[in-house]
Amino acid sequence: MSGHSKFANIKHKKEKNDAAKGKIFTVIGRELAVAVKAGGPDPDSNSRLRDAIAKAKSNNMPNDTIDKAIKRAAGDLGAVNYESVTYEGYGPKGVAVIVEALTDNKNRTAADVRSAFTKGNGNMGTSGCVSFMFDEKGQIIIEKSDEIDAEVLEMTAIEAGAEDINEEDDSFEIITSPDDFSSVREAIEKAGIPMAQAEVTMIPQTYTALTDEDDIKKMNRLLDLLDESDDVKNVYHNWDE
Repeated sequence: MSGHSKFANIKHKKEKNDAAKGKIFTVIGRELAVAVKAGGPDPDSNSRLRDAIAKAKSNNMPNDTIDKAIKRAAGDLGAVNYESVTYEGYGPKGVAVIVEALTDNKNRTAADVRSAFTKGNGNMGTSGCVSFMFDEKGQIIIEKSDEIDAEVLEMTAIEAGAEDINEEDDSFEIITSPDDFSSVREAIEKAGIPMAQAEVTMIPQTYTALTDEDDIKKMNRLLDLLDESDDVKNVYHNWDE
């Protein structure tokens, strides 16, 4: 685990997200709509929708807002279609960055992402230029507490198909293949174990450190600008913060 506290990072992200819930809810609303259009409005038969609902709840989206988003997508299938696009590039000192977006206007999104890279002293690259430096995995973060039985958690996760379980000072990190993510997440949910985060993500194989204060400021600016875009869904990087 290289000493990285994943839960500390999650808490930091959630604090930032709490200051911009409108943006977070907009992105999740799009994910719900895409899931509905891909597999229908019934979460019992649509695992992608179940995962999107779980993500919505982990970000404290109200149940009625979730229901309205699903009903809106199911009742208006001719509405705006959002397309998944991925951009890759480099931040200061070659930090690898992957940007995933859901957009109804690729030209607008590409311009926003390119501007963020430029202002953050980085540059966009070609498809595949940095993605080989990451592994696509299901990642579930569980905060440690007196109510969490580590043995029960481990048995539940492994039996459901988890690849690995890492223990941090403040949390457990469960790693799965993308294909097994839904079944592992649902098994943990059924066991009544609360999750701080559960999603398919891109995990860096190695990390890049920034020691110059100017580089750190520019990297933070790049990430902040990407966060501000309603089109951007996820940003992955290998900066060792």
